[in-house]
Amino acid sequence: MANALVVIDVQNDFCPGGALAVAGGDEIVQPINAMMDGFDAVILTQDWHPAGHSSFASSHPGKGPYEMIEMPYGPQVLWPDHCIQGTGGAAFHAGLRVDADLIIRKGFNSAIDSYSAFFENDHTTPTGLEGYLRTRGIDTLTLVGLATDFCVNFSAVDAARLGFKVTVDLAACRGIDLDGSMAAALDGMKAAGVTLTGG
Repeated sequence: MANALVVIDVQNDFCPGGALAVAGGDEIVQPINAMMDGFDAVILTQDWHPAGHSSFASSHPGKGPYEMIEMPYGPQVLWPDHCIQGTGGAAFHAGLRVDADLIIRKGFNSAIDSYSAFFENDHTTPTGLEGYLRTRGIDTLTLVGLATDFCVNFSAVDAARLGFKVTVDLAACRGIDLDGSMAAALDGMKAAGVTLTGG
């Protein structure tokens, strides 16, 4: 069977200077580029929000970034406005190789956030990535990118639950670590059967 490298959200807004910057986010670009030729397929994900997305703190008067609210699909962190469709912040980091087999855009539904490359945050609405991988005969995934404790974590856990063999290379990831989210994510990925390397 075949393997794929899934590169999560290496976009300007998640890199230093961006609207939702992850510390050291740009440090992983060259290591990821160097990995790409070792896989049968390369998939990039791209956070792709409409302006006024429901996960933005600015959409909720009186609320600030990083506060939690309850949405119909469960708890939701409110984020600074980021990765708005067609903006420079939503673009891939200029140093990233984008000669990928597939680009999956997520978070484009204004009413629901989408951390995972496989499902929106209701955990039921698919992005189409699973079907693509299955039709390509891909059963083994290595995940890298931003941020370890949110989109990488959710994608890895979903992939493992779907039956893929999943590795997260922590050397090519960076995290946010919001109120202990990093430790919880690492524990959760291990519990789901994800292999963690490079930590």
